[in-house]
Amino acid sequence: MLEENLVYIDGEYYPRSKAKISVYDHGFLYGDGVFEGIRVYDGYIFKLDEHLKRLYDSAKSISLHIPLTKAQFKDAIIDSVRRNRFRDAYLRIIVSRGYGDLGLNPVKCPKPTIVIIADQLPPLYEGINVTAIVAATRRNSPDALDPMIKSMNYLNNILAKVEANRAGAHEAIMLNHNGTICEGTSDNIFIVKNGELITPPLTDGALDGITRRTVIDLAREMNIPVVERSITVHELLSADEAFLTGTAAEIGPLVEVNHQRIGEGEQRPVTMKLIEAFKRIRKSGTPVY
Repeated sequence: MLEENLVYIDGEYYPRSKAKISVYDHGFLYGDGVFEGIRVYDGYIFKLDEHLKRLYDSAKSISLHIPLTKAQFKDAIIDSVRRNRFRDAYLRIIVSRGYGDLGLNPVKCPKPTIVIIADQLPPLYEGINVTAIVAATRRNSPDALDPMIKSMNYLNNILAKVEANRAGAHEAIMLNHNGTICEGTSDNIFIVKNGELITPPLTDGALDGITRRTVIDLAREMNIPVVERSITVHELLSADEAFLTGTAAEIGPLVEVNHQRIGEGEQRPVTMKLIEAFKRIRKSGTPVY
């Protein structure tokens, strides 16, 4: 492992302490850009193609042209991991609008900025029984900002996270404009009720999470019924089990919401089966070495 990890910026590599972009970059000024978080397990990049597809789809939705083909971007990501000599890592892939002026007009930004960060980040909820609150901060309405866009502007989520911090909870559950459950501040949510696995549909404002998709596929392979429908706060509080999913989080058991215990006792059989199944498949994907 290198003494200081190397960061890719527009085709060049810089030590972490010297990796900088302009203060006139619209990603910095306005949060104008898109990103992905990706994990590397034992030398394999997990779901790299799926992450890249979502990145390019998000960019297209905000009229941001990525000046690399998917194949070129994929090679740059693999090279970043290899140069840093990581076998296990967390990758942050960023495409911002790029250098411009102090106005917000994207036309003033002739070239996007591309950043690839390879670093260490343990799973956020590894070994943790997650507690949460239901946030007063509502998720952005899909009428205002399509949740399918994984943009660099996370202020909505951050405000809910501030609420969780003040309450001494690990996470905040965000409701949508209809008052039903949407997602956590950086993760999707599932509940288990009467043997069924239930998660909000994307039309309720949830991000199309890569780990969310993986869990749904694993559950169906295990003959666990999966239902995508709206979930009320009452249903969450009265669920048999609940858990959160995300690339940074992996799968985290949600055991308490608003200081109320989710489920009875310590047994969470469906959650634990899915965690074990996820651990078995995560060391697969795009090889680095």
